[in-house]
Amino acid sequence: MSVHLFAGLRVRDFEAARPWYELVFGEPSFFPHATEAVWTLAEGRSVYIVEHPAGAGSSVVTIWVDDLDAHVAAIAARGLEPDERETYSNGARKAVYRDPDGNELEFAGAPAG
Repeated sequence: MSVHLFAGLRVRDFEAARPWYELVFGEPSFFPHATEAVWTLAEGRSVYIVEHPAGAGSSVVTIWVDDLDAHVAAIAARGLEPDERETYSNGARKAVYRDPDGNELEFAGAPAG
């Protein structure tokens, strides 16, 4: 069975939200329609934003990356810092970003070192 995962985040205003997400992911991979953008993160794995004012601000998406520190540094180089950083009792870590609508986009990784 072939599976492609699309994780979506609803935003109030697509044109206002898009620049924030471009700081996180860079340029979108494609646009299904005028108020939706998709970023392909890896084969079969994508994140998208879509204008949906009534549902905006209640999404949570967590993405596990191989090198959390490098990933957070790359986003910081584009001008965005995490809103929170957490370390769990097992050493796993995550960086939490909140878009202007309140959606949470989290990047997680293995313990440091």
